[in-house]
Amino acid sequence: MSGFKLVGIAGSFNRPSKTLALVRHVAERASIRYGFSSKTYDLHDVGPSLGGALWRKDLDEQARRVVDEIVRADVLIIGSPTYKGSYPGLFKHLIDLIDPQELRAKPIIITATGGGDRHALMVEHQLRPLFGFFMAHTLPTAVYASDRDFADYAVSSDALSNRIGEVVGELSAFFPEARPAVAAAE
Repeated sequence: MSGFKLVGIAGSFNRPSKTLALVRHVAERASIRYGFSSKTYDLHDVGPSLGGALWRKDLDEQARRVVDEIVRADVLIIGSPTYKGSYPGLFKHLIDLIDPQELRAKPIIITATGGGDRHALMVEHQLRPLFGFFMAHTLPTAVYASDRDFADYAVSSDALSNRIGEVVGELSAFFPEARPAVAAAE
């Protein structure tokens, strides 16, 4: 193990969820390649206190634990379902509870899911600027997946798998020493 921690957060409440499946898939590939320890969460894991919290201190213990994991991670995978061209409001509210300095210079893989190609630019027009405000390092390759890229809530598209391989490879700019001696299957 490299000692580095990866945290994935899917901005979805639904279970099963294609967004959570995508975040888990990317996290697994990155963890295998670099030896990261990893955890993935969705808004269901954050719990009900999120909606009523005006400040981070208003979150219950479960939600505070997830936020603490996010800010202490060495690398993040952010995934959002696309609703009406953007991310869900509660997902944005979760991010709003994080101080911008806590994500400064953190490498972030941005991903999103949607019903079709019409929402593909959500990663560039919504997620990248959001994390740019935090002065985080969103990796150059963003990953968008539509319904046709999944079979039974699992990544099934070769094109999507190749794109995930590209962005996972981009992490080597931040973690070159974390690469295990044996290259993982990509």
